[in-house]
Amino acid sequence: MENPHAERQAILLERILKNTSKCTEMVVELNHCMEEILRANAYIKTAADLATKYRKNVQYNLEATRENQ
Repeated sequence: MENPHAERQAILLERILKNTSKCTEMVVELNHCMEEILRANAYIKTAADLATKYRKNVQYNLEATRENQ
């Protein structure tokens, strides 16, 4: 005697596998996009670090100039 729910379970399992596959593809795509963003942000971080160092140097020089007057 065949399981009366076997066909329904097979259909549900197929749907679950299909949705899991789509989800996996989206996560891979998301990871790829995140890698691109991180690479782009590396240049922004470098520019921000340079601007911060420049600001600190300007502040130091202004304070040193004020002390010498």
